[in-house]
Amino acid sequence: MGVAGGTGRTRSCQTQTLDCCAAVKEGQQAACKLRLARMARMHSGGKGQSGSSRPFVESPPEWSETDKKTIEELVLRYAGEGRSTSEIGIVLRDQHAIPDVKLATGERISAILSRNEMTPQYPEDMMNLMRQAQRIIDHLEAGNRKDIHNRRQLELTESRLRRLAKYYRESGRISSDWTYKRDQLRLMVE
Repeated sequence: MGVAGGTGRTRSCQTQTLDCCAAVKEGQQAACKLRLARMARMHSGGKGQSGSSRPFVESPPEWSETDKKTIEELVLRYAGEGRSTSEIGIVLRDQHAIPDVKLATGERISAILSRNEMTPQYPEDMMNLMRQAQRIIDHLEAGNRKDIHNRRQLELTESRLRRLAKYYRESGRISSDWTYKRDQLRLMVE
């Protein structure tokens, strides 16, 4: 099939790109859908293409709670209990009928917390990586020193952690002199 007439599922992305470029050069309307390159996983061969995406909506559903003051009080209460932003979002969705805080309030949960000066010391994704590294270290120290697969997984996790820490140092989310130290990890996580 031609570029504009079919889906091109049997063709490779490279061929589709060349056909579209040739159609554009000839002055034709190129109506093909290109398969965009997705960012690959850091330490595996997966491309991360599967999964669901949120439906596009501009306003919260009629049945949901939309009072900004009530939602903000709930967010601050759960943050005071020590819950992370993702846990707060899950609780609000499941127990309080608030499917999307940003649709209801106009700002994200993390923005609400930062406005009220309740941001955690470390970002949530960085803390999750530190907890994962600590679990692997505990496993290796509990008599599993020869577990080479988990030793390698610890190296990969620490690599992700160092890369993420570099990003957060450059963006100012953590102090510029922060470094990852395996022996001090337990103090940071607890």
